[in-house]
Amino acid sequence: MLETGLGQLLQTLPQQGRVQWLAVRPERRAAMLIVDSVMAEAGKGLVGDRYKSINGKRQVTLIQAEHLPAIASMVGFSQLDPARLRRNIVVKGINLLALKDKLFQIGGAVFQGSGLAHPCSRMEEILGPGGYNAMRGHGGITAMVHKSGIIRLHDSVIYRP
Repeated sequence: MLETGLGQLLQTLPQQGRVQWLAVRPERRAAMLIVDSVMAEAGKGLVGDRYKSINGKRQVTLIQAEHLPAIASMVGFSQLDPARLRRNIVVKGINLLALKDKLFQIGGAVFQGSGLAHPCSRMEEILGPGGYNAMRGHGGITAMVHKSGIIRLHDSVIYRP
């Protein structure tokens, strides 16, 4: 009975998020290219991103806008430019952790949450001492592109049971 109740709770996500920021990283250590829209290709990733065509679970990275002030506070910044965190999509209004292992739609594309987006050691370089630990638990999720489509700034993020 408890399992059924918990299972039902885990499947209940009526909130919708909204895309606040989009970017691709064309190659390792390159600056993020901020875009207004991007094509997500099934099984590959975002067009123009270095992870596109790399077969794996980390085709796209997403982070919650609500976590940016928390990370900034922990490293002593008044605000934090999302480009410094090297994630592809910043989303507001939905708990990304609830989308782990689930299907969700952004614009015309459908994704499957594939894991947690753990920080890399570069966060010490980018955010300063303690940057890696500031990101722990706030790094967002990774996702695979399940169905191709265009993602645009301000598109809705919707859980698809």
